[in-house]
Amino acid sequence: MTGCAMRRVFLAGDSSVTSRQRSFAPMAGWGQALPLFIHGADIINCARAGASSRSFVDRGRLAWILREVRPGDLVLFSFGLIDMKPDEGRYTEPFKEYQGFLRGCVDGVRDRGAHPVLVTSHERRVFDAQGNLRRLLGVYPLAMKEIAAEKCVPLIDLNEWSVRWWRRAGPRGTREIFLHLDPGEHPNYPDGAADNTHLRAAGAIECARFVAAEMRERSMLEPGRFADLERARFPEDEVEWLDDHMFDELTRNRTLEVVE
Repeated sequence: MTGCAMRRVFLAGDSSVTSRQRSFAPMAGWGQALPLFIHGADIINCARAGASSRSFVDRGRLAWILREVRPGDLVLFSFGLIDMKPDEGRYTEPFKEYQGFLRGCVDGVRDRGAHPVLVTSHERRVFDAQGNLRRLLGVYPLAMKEIAAEKCVPLIDLNEWSVRWWRRAGPRGTREIFLHLDPGEHPNYPDGAADNTHLRAAGAIECARFVAAEMRERSMLEPGRFADLERARFPEDEVEWLDDHMFDELTRNRTLEVVE
């Protein structure tokens, strides 16, 4: 995966990965923060809030990537947070449809000479009464690991890394990682927020740092394309949020009609 022509990184996933619009700040996905650590490469974030592996395929978002991707490109897939929800049109059984859709993603990318990478989803912030972290994603990370082994696909285990971080931070510390805001703390959330699924920018930055560090370790891009992985802190405002009209335009345009 070290060819000099590899300068594009596509991201496919759900709200944990997507680039948020400015009206949602300080909520951010880790894909939104990835450009802080990867320079000289075009990061094309196709992840969408509410997407499962099933709906990403069914709504033509994978088809758009497969049309645009070129030999040598990287495509990172991260699904699971929405796959586990019982919504019609989104839910997948971990060792049945979920794995089937992941196989289709991997095969489609490889058929076009590009390189798939699987990234397990970060865990939610849910602690029991004794302060123990609950692993609500269950076996979805394991199901993805099975596909990575079956297909010989590089896997970045963001889930396991996040579990260790959430446990160290505990119920109180993770409030700074996730979108927990007091009333009046941010103009976009005048009534405050208590969101145990979505990250604020500080959390997204650290998840992106981990993903980029794993990419560097596996030589997925040339070493010179990685930057600031050892930098201690980033202000939240170094993350770029999309203008709302640009977000809407990208949502509309990065999809193709799927022909049955």
